[in-house]
Amino acid sequence: MKNLITIILLVTCSVLMYAGDPSRKGTTGAEQLLIPVGASGIATAGAFVSNMVGIDAIYYNPAGLSHLKGSEATFSYMSYLADINISYFAVGTNLGEVGSLGFSLKSFSFGDIPVTTFDSPDGDGSTYSPSLMTIGLTYGKIITDRVSIGVTGKVINENIMDVSATGFALDFGVQYRFPSNLSIGAAVKNIGTNMKYSGQNLRYKSGLPESQPGSKDASWEAVTEEFQIPSYFELSTAYAYNIDEENFVQVGGVFRNNNQSEDQMKFGLEYGFMNMFYVRGGYDMLLKNSDQSIRGFSAGAGVNYSTGGIGMTFDYAYQAIKDFPKPTHTFSLKLALQ
Repeated sequence: MKNLITIILLVTCSVLMYAGDPSRKGTTGAEQLLIPVGASGIATAGAFVSNMVGIDAIYYNPAGLSHLKGSEATFSYMSYLADINISYFAVGTNLGEVGSLGFSLKSFSFGDIPVTTFDSPDGDGSTYSPSLMTIGLTYGKIITDRVSIGVTGKVINENIMDVSATGFALDFGVQYRFPSNLSIGAAVKNIGTNMKYSGQNLRYKSGLPESQPGSKDASWEAVTEEFQIPSYFELSTAYAYNIDEENFVQVGGVFRNNNQSEDQMKFGLEYGFMNMFYVRGGYDMLLKNSDQSIRGFSAGAGVNYSTGGIGMTFDYAYQAIKDFPKPTHTFSLKLALQ
């Protein structure tokens, strides 16, 4: 335990010495990786990195998958900004002493967008729809009765018409639980390759200026730059307090060090009644220039019902987005087999 705490303290000091870099805003791509999933996690602003367990933990801390009991599957739907919709699906199972294995898929739907050209600025009658997708495979393992670890390997793909970019990344996570319902955790997200767009729509052919009829067309290809993906490190702690046999409350906090913007702090609160009804709230803020925070207050609720070894959970989350008139709404449904 002393060794683990020492390591976390050393990592924390190192991170604080190199805080987030505001000068790198707009220099990374694949921003889809920063959009959270799952109504329970969004409602608490992602503050329970240290003790979130089961299939819901895949996005926030893969170490939490190791505490999966039986098998679980979840589907989440988010009504995002500008009529963009985000779907998320994950399934996982406990393999006994081997550990737990999970699969996840996040995709974006932009609808049909009219194709505009120089000759048809109002549209030429055809449409296109960008495709953003992240596919992940997660492994979690309980090392001791207090320590669990996890890792996710994922493929990131972005496609616009005949132009696409693909990258690979890893997430690492660890959770440590004290006997007093206190937990600490750490996660490193999106450590991977650079991405670069390429494809048929970047290639062009046309006649050379002042060329004679019948001469060959000139061809060229637009050069695109490689871009990094937005990686970050999170350090979290949480405490759960059992008020009595029917009521409990837990609070959590997360410090996030970003490689592409200012650092963040997140705070979350959850109240549960009889392990059936839940009320949640959270707040996400930048440590510097807090008035520029995109996300802020979030809230939500959940209902859990189990019968005959089958559990069903329905969660809802609300999150305000700065400078946009409409907030985001997320709905999640989870099924569990014990």
